[in-house]
Amino acid sequence: MTRRTALVIGSGIGGIACAIRLQSLGFDTRIVEQLDDVGGRAYVRRAQGFTFDMGPTVLTVPHFIEELFTLQRDLAMLDAPDFPPAVLGDGQRVRSGISGGPNTSRYLDIVPVLPFYRIYFDDGSFFDYDADPANVRAQIARLAPEDLDGYERFHEAARAIFQRGFLELGYTYFGSLGSMLGVVPDLLKLGAVQPLFSLISKYFKSDKMRQVFSFEPLLIGGNPLKVPAIYAMIHFVEKTWGVHFAMGGTGALVKALVRKFEELGGTVQLGAQVAKIDVEKRGRKRVATGVTLASGERLTADLVVSNADYATTYLKLVDKAHRRINRDAVVKFRKQSMSLMVIYFGYEMRDGDPDLRHHNIILGPRYEELLTDIFERKILADDFSQYLHIPTFTDPTLAPPDHHAAYTLIPVPNTLGEIDWATIGDAFADKVLRFLEERGYIPDLGKRLVYRSFVTPDYFEQTLGAYAGNGFGVEPRLTQTAFFRPHNRSEDITNLYLVGQGTQPGGGTPSVMMSAKMTAREIARDFAIDRRIVAGMPG
Repeated sequence: MTRRTALVIGSGIGGIACAIRLQSLGFDTRIVEQLDDVGGRAYVRRAQGFTFDMGPTVLTVPHFIEELFTLQRDLAMLDAPDFPPAVLGDGQRVRSGISGGPNTSRYLDIVPVLPFYRIYFDDGSFFDYDADPANVRAQIARLAPEDLDGYERFHEAARAIFQRGFLELGYTYFGSLGSMLGVVPDLLKLGAVQPLFSLISKYFKSDKMRQVFSFEPLLIGGNPLKVPAIYAMIHFVEKTWGVHFAMGGTGALVKALVRKFEELGGTVQLGAQVAKIDVEKRGRKRVATGVTLASGERLTADLVVSNADYATTYLKLVDKAHRRINRDAVVKFRKQSMSLMVIYFGYEMRDGDPDLRHHNIILGPRYEELLTDIFERKILADDFSQYLHIPTFTDPTLAPPDHHAAYTLIPVPNTLGEIDWATIGDAFADKVLRFLEERGYIPDLGKRLVYRSFVTPDYFEQTLGAYAGNGFGVEPRLTQTAFFRPHNRSEDITNLYLVGQGTQPGGGTPSVMMSAKMTAREIARDFAIDRRIVAGMPG
């Protein structure tokens, strides 16, 4: 029997995860990637003995990774429990250092990171954020004792949102308005549709605690002032499964997933930029039949999955004559997430350096106003906040001996603003590094610096093909959540599917893995694949 074929555009984590699932569903699958290596936003930069993850660095929900490494050819496991009882523990696995399951461990090592984040405030004080209830309460008592009672009430609210929004609804594909309307009453009852910052402000009086418990959506492109309070579940996602790091960097995870995909029989074609998705009219239907590469080569397949940016997929890869739902005006109307400036740098170690951590959040003097500048006004303010990532505290092999590899990430407006990054980028990078030196985070950094490079929103737009230079796809806000978020199955074109941060359920490494499973389930349904038999279970 001839096996069906599938093409996946883009080798981001969501694309690779979907390709693995398609291969296990019985499709001969090929990934086409425009860059010279895999990873997409998780591309790796190497220079002067330093290894820099260019994109995501925070791993959560390690059993999602374990599930991918468990899949086999013609063993899709689509009907296996999404959250088996064995992974719903009390967090002891995190504190005991068990991150990767047995199948993951055949491919790479994943280790826990504690604290999850050290959050620095502008006055120099800090909060070590982790899953230990006693430690969290001690941190609050030290910085804002008036918020201890509020934390207990927030904790219970977040638990309820996590239970309903993540464990029960996380894998729900909202393909119709009716599928969403059925859950709205529950979300209203939980207070999960109001802005997250509004929910947080009900429980915390201190500005510091409001920032500590609302900043996390920024890591997936969300504005805490606008993102719905259902994202309070991130607190419990991290509390339940911890924050982890792949030894060798996120790039090592990407390479391991590609190895798994190729072991299943899949293929990867690098340097293969897609010029268009080929569509054929069949009666009243429009059907995806493959892709045409920029080189002129045409690749045919029974289905196409785009891991490219949602807006770019429709605006640049699909002829507008084939788009009745995702028309130009509709696609451009959706709000895009903010963008990023990321500075990659290597520096010499020194005894007596300040006690930084693997993940450091350095907040500026303003919070709400700065968020408004970035997301709404789209202006580059004089002040900034940043995420300073120093993975060599966990994995020294990422830098030459006696050196640290680091990157610092600054949320900035996307390119729908009027910022000329080609003109100001270099000076802004200097300003950020000078801040780290002058504020004492890395003393004498200028003298110790041995490597520096950076990317701006122009990189996201021009190299990664992200519309408006967005860093995280479509912005997660209430009007762009669940059914209102771009759909994983194209409404316009049969056999065209989307996967990744721009689709349901949203951005972030665990979410794009969830997106891959949701998309694979829709494909199995559309192609009438008996998921029970494919999963190795009797019909």
